Amino acid sequence: MMLAATVTGLKLKNPMMLAAGIMGTTGGSLKRAAQAGAGAVVTKSIGIAPKAGHSNPSMVDVDCGYLNAMGLPNPSYKNFQEEIDKAKESEVPVIASIFGGSADEFSEIAGALCADAFELNVSCPHARGYGAEIGTDPKLVEEITHAVKSAVNAPVWVKLTPNVTDIKSIGLAAQRGGADAVVAINTVRGMAIDIESGYPILGNKFGGISGRAIKPVAIKCVYDLYEALDIPVIGVGGISDWKDAVEFIMAGARAVQIGSAVGENIDIFSDISSCMDAFLTEKEWTLDDIYGMAHEV
Repeated sequence: MMLAATVTGLKLKNPMMLAAGIMGTTGGSLKRAAQAGAGAVVTKSIGIAPKAGHSNPSMVDVDCGYLNAMGLPNPSYKNFQEEIDKAKESEVPVIASIFGGSADEFSEIAGALCADAFELNVSCPHARGYGAEIGTDPKLVEEITHAVKSAVNAPVWVKLTPNVTDIKSIGLAAQRGGADAVVAINTVRGMAIDIESGYPILGNKFGGISGRAIKPVAIKCVYDLYEALDIPVIGVGGISDWKDAVEFIMAGARAVQIGSAVGENIDIFSDISSCMDAFLTEKEWTLDDIYGMAHEV
């Protein structure tokens, strides 16, 4: 294997991570993803207070992916450190995904948790007062990033929304705030309607699309951010096989996160790792060789 990577000081056995929101609610499920081959794991987004989330239906299968509006359900940071500690038994980096309604809330949560890194969720497309409602404002993104960076002694990643006119401006704001990396992208806003009744299917009416459908959008965002930023980009969105992961790295991702595809195959991390390793060996390339390769054309 020649897939070992270092991202913001974190040593990964491979560049495939579990994305936030998938199997991230308990330490046991995070450990299971690590044991299935993930190089690092990201928790479900954790907030300031317990939150039930949106009413059901909160997820629906659509063409080429899923549409979900979970509404950031979580037990609050005060009840989550034990799960992070349990996940750390897997001996892979554990990244805490956190969300808040202000810089003070973000810094309070981050300052109270002990994790290997923090991923700031300023990109959830369907939670009122949180996520993308904050993450579309460069000034707020810079302020929140700076507040968290001042509160912790760990790498800070900022997860960006694609639901903006120019994702580079948001990435640059995160970089100005002191982010160690950005994560691109979160889900794309979408909706589904039941034609028998005429009602929106999701309890929240609209949600975020994940899965294969959004990969081309994510690739373009990673490509643009690679050219604009001096900090690493972590790619996520629609990765379903090793070719997708290679494509993201060629676009400029230092590492990738896998979400929806995990639901169909928990072993996807090891499957991608073994196939990518064989591909690189055949080509006589390394991860560094293909990193940002698409920009050299």
